[in-house]
Amino acid sequence: MENALAQHPSVAACAVIGVPDQRWGESVHADVVRAQGTTASADELREHVRGVIAGYKVPRSVEFLDALPVSAAGEVLERALRTEFADKHAETASAT
Repeated sequence: MENALAQHPSVAACAVIGVPDQRWGESVHADVVRAQGTTASADELREHVRGVIAGYKVPRSVEFLDALPVSAAGEVLERALRTEFADKHAETASAT
């Protein structure tokens, strides 16, 4: 999935994670760092990916970040992304 997203010229870096979903148990979420000077939308990225991979693998949600958290070895810290996602959505749920 990351490879399909990374093929888009507006994507500088990306990570795809599973996040909790009330209907499906888990859904696909993409965290994307846009290439400098680009303005791709979440819908544009999903449409691009839909043409490359199976529909059920297309991210249901996309979030744009300034940078991805990486380890000293340069690997994306997916656990940190999941925690950040959970924290943001817990704030949203408690605000409603």
